[in-house]
Amino acid sequence: MSMHIVCLDLEGVLVPEIWIAFAKESGIPELTRTTRDEPDYDKLMNWRLDILRKHGLGLKEIQETIAKIDPLPGAREFLDELKRITQVIIISDTFTQFAGPLMEKLGWPTIFCNSLEVAPGGEITGYKMRCKESKLTTVKALQSIGYETVAAGDSHNDLAMIQAGKAGFLFRSTEQIKKDFPQIPAYETYEELLGALKEAIAR
Repeated sequence: MSMHIVCLDLEGVLVPEIWIAFAKESGIPELTRTTRDEPDYDKLMNWRLDILRKHGLGLKEIQETIAKIDPLPGAREFLDELKRITQVIIISDTFTQFAGPLMEKLGWPTIFCNSLEVAPGGEITGYKMRCKESKLTTVKALQSIGYETVAAGDSHNDLAMIQAGKAGFLFRSTEQIKKDFPQIPAYETYEELLGALKEAIAR
């Protein structure tokens, strides 16, 4: 094994966006907003929790939706192939209470994410971030213990971790992000991304 760790975002890269799936399921279109639309994660989450409260929805309802979500076509195979050649960690701004069922479908990769604060009745009262700027902080910590990081993601909140490592890639990102960051190679298929990651690790 090389001294590399590949750091991947979860939603939009390996699985569909959880909040978008829940917005469809619950019929609440406002919940389709993601970090692609609102770079300030704190603002986005507080806004989401406010909407859930207004509609009387809690963790149980979201978990029922998540149980029906499958990884993106080809994601499991991509991950399996990548794990054969290097260490892989998923670094996500999602929550442990959401991620479990999806990790099972992806073959239990390692995930670093955050946690929700949930009242006994199931109401989501708040959330706890694992650390400040969790994606960037995590790759810097990995680098501090001797690893070279290579990262891929699709959103505003992935840019710092993508730019902080030995190599980084955009995957199925927005036209706007691709335009704003033309120096970051952008890919649309797992085959292309796998090729780029393999090449970066071999360098």
